[in-house]
Amino acid sequence: MKLRLISSSFAARTIPALAVSALLAFAAGCDQAPGAKRVEIVERPDSITNFHTLYTQNCQGCHGPSGQNGAAYSIGNPAYAHWVDEATLRKVIASGEPGTQMPAFAQSSGGMLTDAQVDALVKGVKGEFGAGSDSGPSLPYTSTATGDAASGQKLYESTCVKCHQGTKTPTDPTYLALVNDQTLRTILVAGRPDLGMPDATGMAHGKQVAGYPLNDQQVADVIAYLNSLRVKTPGQPYPSPQQ
Repeated sequence: MKLRLISSSFAARTIPALAVSALLAFAAGCDQAPGAKRVEIVERPDSITNFHTLYTQNCQGCHGPSGQNGAAYSIGNPAYAHWVDEATLRKVIASGEPGTQMPAFAQSSGGMLTDAQVDALVKGVKGEFGAGSDSGPSLPYTSTATGDAASGQKLYESTCVKCHQGTKTPTDPTYLALVNDQTLRTILVAGRPDLGMPDATGMAHGKQVAGYPLNDQQVADVIAYLNSLRVKTPGQPYPSPQQ
């Protein structure tokens, strides 16, 4: 019986291939071995585009769960989600809101989110928070109207003060130091249903409130009045009513 010798070239090709196959089989078997730790694949932070995940990680701390009951404005308000357009919302999320505590989130503005992630937040706010709202305030998001503080004070005292009394007053300089004109406009136009405040149409929880609707000039007048109450040095001790 003659033995055939394996050529050196055949061995050079075959042995490494067999070794690699055996190594792969061994590695695959290790993952299934009793007591072996299952390796979890962690998603890269910049690849996450799920709205709920992004909102929880970046927005919920200020705007609250589902956009409600947070320290910042309730963006879960359907009237707001219907009112604000996508381009404006994208700009606010990406670049922040000057004069407020809202930071920039886009990488292009020094934040951590990609353009795709910013878009996911925009679509989520508009699609989920605005769900069920076919209509809302028709006033523009920004205004070119010049407000008159005296007219705004009269309107505030006739329409707003019946709810905004005592500790609830937006005329408190400590509150005004935390918001800019656009925040005041957003509250006046889109309302705060979580606090029972109607939007500019006068609707609150399905009921029409007396003294409404507000037009663009009236909103500008109230903002001008509130602006006249701002202090020059926010953050300084303010005099109490007894002083």
